[in-house]
Amino acid sequence: MKYHLVVLGCQMNQSDSERVSRIMLEMGYVLTNNEQDADIIGIIACSVRQKAIDKVYAKIAKWNKWKNKRSLITFVSGCILPDDQIKFLKLFDLVFDMKIIEEFPRMLREYGVNIPNVNFYLSDNDGLNSDTYSYNDDNKKSVFLNLKPLDALPESNDDGTQAWNVDPIYNSTFEAFVPIQNGCNKFCTYCAVPYTRGREVSRPSDHIIKEVELLVIKGYKSITLLGQNVNSYGLDKKGYEISFSMLLEKIGKIIDKHGKDVWVYYTSPHPRDMTKDVVEVMARYKGIAKQIHLPVQSGDDEVLMRMNRKYNIDKYSEIIKWVRGLMPQATIFTDIIVGFSGETDEQFENTRKVLRKFEYNMAYIAMYSPRPGAKSFEWSDDISHVEKKRRYAVLTEDLTIVAQKWTDQMVGKTYQVLVRGNDRKEGYLSAHTEGKIIVRFESDDNSLIGNFVNVKIVSAGPFSAEGVLVEKTVEIPVSN
Repeated sequence: MKYHLVVLGCQMNQSDSERVSRIMLEMGYVLTNNEQDADIIGIIACSVRQKAIDKVYAKIAKWNKWKNKRSLITFVSGCILPDDQIKFLKLFDLVFDMKIIEEFPRMLREYGVNIPNVNFYLSDNDGLNSDTYSYNDDNKKSVFLNLKPLDALPESNDDGTQAWNVDPIYNSTFEAFVPIQNGCNKFCTYCAVPYTRGREVSRPSDHIIKEVELLVIKGYKSITLLGQNVNSYGLDKKGYEISFSMLLEKIGKIIDKHGKDVWVYYTSPHPRDMTKDVVEVMARYKGIAKQIHLPVQSGDDEVLMRMNRKYNIDKYSEIIKWVRGLMPQATIFTDIIVGFSGETDEQFENTRKVLRKFEYNMAYIAMYSPRPGAKSFEWSDDISHVEKKRRYAVLTEDLTIVAQKWTDQMVGKTYQVLVRGNDRKEGYLSAHTEGKIIVRFESDDNSLIGNFVNVKIVSAGPFSAEGVLVEKTVEIPVSN
């Protein structure tokens, strides 16, 4: 029996998929990269962007046609808006929240799937309570089930976030994602995440630290802590949990204890909750990567207010000063939305000024699109698509200029890089620096993948550099 997974959206969905893979393995299924060979096909979906939802509809239309010729079970989970969940019920066999992932095998069994390698038991009444599930017009269960978990799996957390109980099957042998927090309390007016993942919930810190230490012992080189707002970690459990800076410090000490080269990243912080002690911990510990992704979204205070971001550019500037002062070698990435509802030409120009002022190494620029469930969906989308594209192009050109200033400084220097795979340029390998600047170098030695090497930079574009291999085993050189 084989399964196939399609993962859309952010790194959190990637992490969720690794836990789905563990459940599938426990049931006796084998992963296939060819969806045509699969007996079960699932999507870890993302409602945050319409483009990702369009991909879901395209996939399920194709798979449902296959059902006319062979037996096939389909499921969908992930970061999904309630309206999308309802629509998916008519298209997929199973629709469920990742918070009840432990019960997925039971859902399959109740759907009539013969599961190898797993023992099940029903509720005390040896059956399902009708209040725990419903049927759609096609007689498919909606799978908001409230069943006992499998005796082969750990009990649920009190907060219902069962995914954290499941040991992941990491998709890489040298890079890993570790969820530390789920959900969002910020309710930015353009964002659907609070409606797809719910309120903020912090994972127990002892679980996080244990997972990170195991990864360090196993030789993982890159570890990313995940959450919708990582620096609000612990705020939902004041008096019971440590703060985000304290969590980072404990992780920094673990890496020091084991004496291994590891880069620990985190994403994404919210400027509203960013504190100086987080930056101080980053600067203090070698294992905490000198790279920060700090979304600004807009360079205009009025737009930030309409976005409900609850900080202004002065506050944001203060954070940038902390980073530049304590970690001058650090790279800074950001997110920016152009064409938000009501954004004037002058307000867009303020965003241009901010981008040039802070001289980001990278900015992920998005053209605004209304998302059902988000507050701004009720507002007029009054910036034309043509104008959004223009602003996107102008800001991208600005970014190219400021980013080139940083990569030009790399030329002639030697950097430690983590080799991640084959580059698109034939005969080259692709790597990145501690600051996540992409570096390619000529080599056909695939044994370097997953290892640190030294590369001397010989040329640079705005967002990447090219170099020559110096040696395989390295000391820590220039950090960027």
